[in-house]
Amino acid sequence: MRVLLCLLLLPGLAAAEIYRWTDANGQVHFGQRPAAPDAQQIEVKPQVVERDQLTRERQERTSRFYDARREEQAQAAVVAAERQAKRAEECRELRKKLTSIAEGRSYYRTGADGQRSYYSDEQVDAARQQLQSQAAERCS
Repeated sequence: MRVLLCLLLLPGLAAAEIYRWTDANGQVHFGQRPAAPDAQQIEVKPQVVERDQLTRERQERTSRFYDARREEQAQAAVVAAERQAKRAEECRELRKKLTSIAEGRSYYRTGADGQRSYYSDEQVDAARQQLQSQAAERCS
């Protein structure tokens, strides 16, 4: 990234004019505009930094590591979103069941022979408590 930035700035640096002059106290100054009649234009050559093979390999490993880490995080975010959607659906179902219990409907089980077996008031209360505890556990 820094190399790219430097490469983009090099043409601008090459075109810039730098002047050097010495003031009355003997102190040397540099600037983009000549501030004294004896100012001299100087040429500034940009320094090109070459990286050795080990440095390039280290940068590539680091880049691969960060790319892999970003991919892991993206996958984890997808899994978390799916888990959250599943939990929201479970909560909707639990709340729907709790609402139907509160309406006072008759509850029954259908047996293998097709006959209905109705719940007693105690069984309905137990089912309500179980649904409330499940909802408190999963939906909070």
